Amino acid sequence: MKIVVGLGNPGRQYEGTRHNVGWMVLDRLAERAGLTGRVKARDAAAIVRGRHDGLDLVLVKPTTYMNQSGVAVRKVLARERAPLSDMLVVVDDFALPLGRMRLRERGSAGSHNGLRSIIGELGNQDYARLRVGIGEPSRNARDHVLSRFRFDEQQIVERVLDAAADAVEDWAREGPARAANRWNSWTADVSVEGADGQPEPAPESVEQKSANEGGPTIIRRLTGWRKLLPRERD
Repeated sequence: MKIVVGLGNPGRQYEGTRHNVGWMVLDRLAERAGLTGRVKARDAAAIVRGRHDGLDLVLVKPTTYMNQSGVAVRKVLARERAPLSDMLVVVDDFALPLGRMRLRERGSAGSHNGLRSIIGELGNQDYARLRVGIGEPSRNARDHVLSRFRFDEQQIVERVLDAAADAVEDWAREGPARAANRWNSWTADVSVEGADGQPEPAPESVEQKSANEGGPTIIRRLTGWRKLLPRERD
């Protein structure tokens, strides 16, 4: 069993905001698994559990507001009697551009109040986290994280949510090191523009190049994201 925690704020005023991208990734996972509508309120969180493609998952959305997220995490871990190695936290990060992700096995909270709360409640920072880029704030950081994605960003966000859900599944199956190796170099293709200057969806088979020269090439197929083997790149 794997526990996936998505950080966000409860309330309609926060729906779709950048700070709630962790919740959005969990929603995408629940949709894939056919678990939408099975939510239970327990342990200061909205929780859904089920089996998806051979994975036993517990999806957790703390409902304590961001700066008290650790309360829900501590309660869920205690109830499930799960080690920290079986938990992944999905969180927004304005230090990363929109269209990028970073998966780490452990680390500090940085400037994120949700991660800081979890570390404070657990007394430990040795848990995996998937940071999803929401773009750097132009002025006030608080206003930025509580703002909604612009219309011209929506298509990028859809690609990111699919990729982040894939990264979570890879973490659950293969562990954080392999998932990080596969996804930390991934980037959404944001260069295609239409006649009106707005981004257009990239074709299903368009290559998503690594930001690092010589890194893996990942493409989007109808069945999901796939890393190309060296012989397939030629």
